Amino acid sequence: MNKVILMGRLTREPDVRYSQNSDGSMAVARYTLAVDRRRARTNSDGAEQTADFISCVAFGRQGEFAEKYLHQGTKIAITGRIQTGSYTNKDGQRVYTTDVVVEEQEFAESKSSAAANSGAAYTPSRPEPSAAAGDGFMNIPDGVEDEGLPFN
Repeated sequence: MNKVILMGRLTREPDVRYSQNSDGSMAVARYTLAVDRRRARTNSDGAEQTADFISCVAFGRQGEFAEKYLHQGTKIAITGRIQTGSYTNKDGQRVYTTDVVVEEQEFAESKSSAAANSGAAYTPSRPEPSAAAGDGFMNIPDGVEDEGLPFN
């Protein structure tokens, strides 16, 4: 079984290109996720590495979603599969690649959390309740009988 589940933040804006195939064009989005480690590890330079940087690629609708909604710093959760490959570069050297092919992706934080983390202003999409009492509960208007409430 080849199944990957990751949660992290995009390190940069997704690189989206369109490839031509027999069905028309298809979006191909590439991005890198910074995924926090549970424990920091010391690398060869003696510095602590606290995250892994994982290359991801999303095709078709998933690629279009990435182009439209994902930005640098966005926290997402993805599921997919690992795919390895290789190619010969212009110097004639064999280069090996490992990518996560994205099957599903979704936001892993609310808009308000994302705005707070990025420092941007956040405007709620729905109004806050205006009839809240001092204890945080909404006032029940006078004249409403107990049997009109959904609980006893």
